Amino acid sequence: MLKYNFIAIEGNIGAGKTTLASRIAHDFNAKLILEQFEDNPFLPKFYKEPDKYAFPLEMSFLAARFQQLKDELGARDLFKSFTVSDYFIIKSLIFARKTLAEDEYTLYTRFFNIIYNQLPRPDLLVYLHLEVPKLQNNIRLRGRPYEQEITDEYLDKIQSGYFDFIRHQHNLRILILDTNNLDFVKYESDYNRIIEVLKKDYSSGIHRITF
Repeated sequence: MLKYNFIAIEGNIGAGKTTLASRIAHDFNAKLILEQFEDNPFLPKFYKEPDKYAFPLEMSFLAARFQQLKDELGARDLFKSFTVSDYFIIKSLIFARKTLAEDEYTLYTRFFNIIYNQLPRPDLLVYLHLEVPKLQNNIRLRGRPYEQEITDEYLDKIQSGYFDFIRHQHNLRILILDTNNLDFVKYESDYNRIIEVLKKDYSSGIHRITF
């Protein structure tokens, strides 16, 4: 794990980002950055009326994510081995592309590009891939009321948005982990398989591991 100073874990809603990042931070003495999304007042409103609340939701998320990452990544912790986060700022662009009207997205992109260039890139961006039925199962199990109305169509759109982004990246080191056949929460052996993969040294570009 010491090969990387900053690992960002990404994935669709319900993919297990927070669980994996938290476990890694605990086991390997890493500084942990968790997205503070539950305080966003627009989120429950968006799931009920997406057209009305998409733009204020995405702008508020962008501002909050930028401020948190700027503060956390700029404050080094000498007692931690590295930093692991359960998101990176690129998720803002991915979600916005799928939720905003074209004119809103054009305006949003102008703000995003200014912010994106002010943040350090992760040494390794990990994408957890789960099929939609498994995402929905995880969403039901964690029981957040405002998430229970998320549709398969919406999750499909977000999934395709991540892959569209990944396909066009040339300067990031990206590791796609297909975890459809794993349960790293329930089984220690599955978690250890992921750790062994993360310990390897990857060159820049896109790498995919199917378990």
